Amino acid sequence: MALIKAFPVAPNLKFLSKRKLFLAFSAFLMLGSLVSFATLGLNFGVDFRGGILLEVRTNGPADIGELRGRLSDLDVGEVTLQEFGTPTDVLINIQRQDGDEAAQEAAIKVVKEALNDKVEEYRRTEFVGPKVGGELKRAGMLATVLAMAAIGLYIWFRFEWHFSAAALTALIHDVIATIGFFSLTQVEFNLSTLAAVLTIAGYSINDTVVIFDRVRDELRKYKKLPVVEVLDMSINRTLSRTVLTSVTTLLALFSLFIFGGEVIRGFSLGLIWGVVIGTYSSVALAVPILSYMNVRAGVTNDKAEDKEAAPAAS
Repeated sequence: MALIKAFPVAPNLKFLSKRKLFLAFSAFLMLGSLVSFATLGLNFGVDFRGGILLEVRTNGPADIGELRGRLSDLDVGEVTLQEFGTPTDVLINIQRQDGDEAAQEAAIKVVKEALNDKVEEYRRTEFVGPKVGGELKRAGMLATVLAMAAIGLYIWFRFEWHFSAAALTALIHDVIATIGFFSLTQVEFNLSTLAAVLTIAGYSINDTVVIFDRVRDELRKYKKLPVVEVLDMSINRTLSRTVLTSVTTLLALFSLFIFGGEVIRGFSLGLIWGVVIGTYSSVALAVPILSYMNVRAGVTNDKAEDKEAAPAAS
């Protein structure tokens, strides 16, 4: 509580004086993310790539090498194994078998027979065909594009096209940076992590709208001040809200990451990254972009808004 009270309500930080540095960093981050995606790709989960997924619990600490040796002799194609949360939990990925559902079931039966004396419990068994995986990829991409387009239209309707363009640029930045994060770390990308990407877009635009709303109010109030000063003022007057909201959200997300188990670890890790990058883009990217877009004060009938008081005197 003392730390929250100690946080300045309206600091006087000059964000816009560093806008070229922020823009250069964001451009580098996006370029790096695109290069990582082009070279490393994403570690797609079974949801997207198709195949067989088994989550097993062994009788004792799993010997991954021995289990891999048993499965490599079964002629079921590429098999990958990884420890999943605890030493006794193992995630087994098997490439999709040629044939229909019966072929997948037969492969699962063969694997279970090979691991019979080592496995205490089969906790999860899934298989997805390549057609379904491809459809999920396309649906996921379409959902992301439509969500961003709808957000852009809302900002355009709620503010002006300048604000919509700046908000969309920041959103594209956040999504590309998040894809780059998953590509670089090779954390499994599945339906839950796709949901994290969409959640990040919503969180980021919420921060951006709060700051934009203050920008519009201050532009109406201080019509004769330079736009850069008004933008800096708007960021500073919403900074405590932005930072404290992000910090409290991160506390919850770190709890999920540490105690939520392996199943939602990718989701929570993606959200942690997204909250950080979304907070950064709202403050250091979306608002500075407005300074290059000839943004102006809106029309108002309130004569009191014509005050020309300096920021320090407000």
